Amino acid sequence: MDTSALTCNTDDMFVIHRLLRRVFTDAPVLVRGVAEGDVPRATIVADHVSEIADGLHGHHHTEDDLLWDKLESRSPGCALHVGQMRAQHAEATALITDLREVLPAWRAGASAADRERAAAVLDELLATLLRHLGQEEDQILPIAQVSMTQAEWDVLGEHGRASVPRDRQFIQLGMMLDAFDDPAERQAWMRANLPVPARVLFSLVGRRQFEAHRAKVYGLAG
Repeated sequence: MDTSALTCNTDDMFVIHRLLRRVFTDAPVLVRGVAEGDVPRATIVADHVSEIADGLHGHHHTEDDLLWDKLESRSPGCALHVGQMRAQHAEATALITDLREVLPAWRAGASAADRERAAAVLDELLATLLRHLGQEEDQILPIAQVSMTQAEWDVLGEHGRASVPRDRQFIQLGMMLDAFDDPAERQAWMRANLPVPARVLFSLVGRRQFEAHRAKVYGLAG
C-alpha cells in the first residue's frame, strides 16, 4: 500500500459522538421522569432507550470489526490506546446487557424499583461512554487520520448507515441534526454530507417524522 495515501478526514466521528453524548445524557432523565405505574409512558421511553442502546452497540461493533486491527498493525505505538478502547467497549457491552435485562420488567409494570434500576445502569453507561468518547477523540482519531485511507475510513460510516432500518433512517438523521447546537453548523453539515435529494426528502417528509418521534419521547419530560 502507498503509505502517502494513508490520510483521512475523521470529522464525521465527532458528529456521531455529539449525538451519543446528547441522547445518553438525556436517557436517565427521561427514565426517572416516568411516574410509577405509567406503563404507556414507560413503554415509550423504554423503546427509545432500547433503540439508542442498540445503536451504540452497533457503532462499537463496527469499530471492533473495522478499526482496531488496522490501527494496531499500522501504528504499533497506538496498541495501548486501542487496548483501552476494546476494554471500554466491553464495559459498555456489559452495561447494555444489564439494560436489556431490566427494561422489559420496567416496560411491563413501570415500578419505581425497576425504573431506578434502569436509570442506574444508564448513569453508569453514560459515565463509561463520556470517558470513552473523550479518549477516542484525543488518542485514536489523530492516529486514524494518518493510518487509514479515506476509502477505508468511509467504510465505517457506510457500515453504520446500512445497519439503520429503513423506517428509522429519517429519525436517526433528525436525532443527529438535533444534536447540533449551532444552526449554521447544522446547515453546513447538511450541505456537505447530504445530497440535494436527501435534503429535500428530509425537509418534506423526514423532519415531520423526527419531530413526531421527538415529541413522543420528550413531550412529557420537558
